[in-house]
Amino acid sequence: MTGASRPHPDHRRTDRAVAETDRPARPGRSPAGAGPGRNADQIDHQADAWLVGKAQLGSIEAYEVLIRRHRDRIHRIALRMLGNRDDAEDITQDVVIQVWTALAGFAGDSMFTTWLYRIVVNRCITHLKRRRHDTPLEDPDLVRSPGADAQAEARDRLRAALAALAGLPADQRAPIVLIDIEQLSYDEAASILGVSEPTVRGRLSRGRRQLAETMREWT
Repeated sequence: MTGASRPHPDHRRTDRAVAETDRPARPGRSPAGAGPGRNADQIDHQADAWLVGKAQLGSIEAYEVLIRRHRDRIHRIALRMLGNRDDAEDITQDVVIQVWTALAGFAGDSMFTTWLYRIVVNRCITHLKRRRHDTPLEDPDLVRSPGADAQAEARDRLRAALAALAGLPADQRAPIVLIDIEQLSYDEAASILGVSEPTVRGRLSRGRRQLAETMREWT
């Protein structure tokens, strides 16, 4: 990647153009398919590595596929870290632009996802330090339960949980988002946050205790 001479990716390109690039991005896939567990994860990592290599050589199409693979999680992490939909979208857009430029410096010493989510979390933490108040939001992933009363109670509980999460210090909020919500491992979270696994466990434990205390009236 050569910086200013390279065209900026246009993320409004058609799905057809993206899909065409996506087809070869499955290195190592057996005729029987990926299969569950680690085999599928390994193939995902191989696909990321293949796309990163193409993007580093200047392929906008490969970069767009790479972003499509991870954009939903980028936005989810930002949304739950920031507690504000507009801020989360802004961070997502910023990360998409930043990663295109920063890929030149990605040496592959870690998994692409570790590197990518570290960028997302760091951008969110920087944003939180600049902002005085967090605005709780209604989570779009809420499963609507039948009945007006049950639905209203579920929404109120969720708002309270999101407000409690927004009230945590950023260093406690991040492991809860990564481990409890995004279901990443302790090791993955530690790599993303740039701290030791025991540190992650300690922050997670303190965050969980604070959330439990705040949500006590709902239990």
